[in-house]
Amino acid sequence: MKIKYFSDTDTALVEFSDREVAETKEINENIYLDLDASGNLVAMTIEHAREQASLPHLSYEEVEKESPKKALPGTAKS
Repeated sequence: MKIKYFSDTDTALVEFSDREVAETKEINENIYLDLDASGNLVAMTIEHAREQASLPHLSYEEVEKESPKKALPGTAKS
């Protein structure tokens, strides 16, 4: 995933894949989704990004899947 910010137009482009764009859907006058031929998300464009997406407060966090908790011996119910 790539996030590009164009300060001259205050536009953010979030690229999720490098697949070819087949269709662009307007969510509202400031947000557009690019989809591939199968309807999968390729990119999102956000106009007026500082206002629409709180761009100055961008952060990234990867959340790992928790492993299943094992029952302690003698506590499992049958």
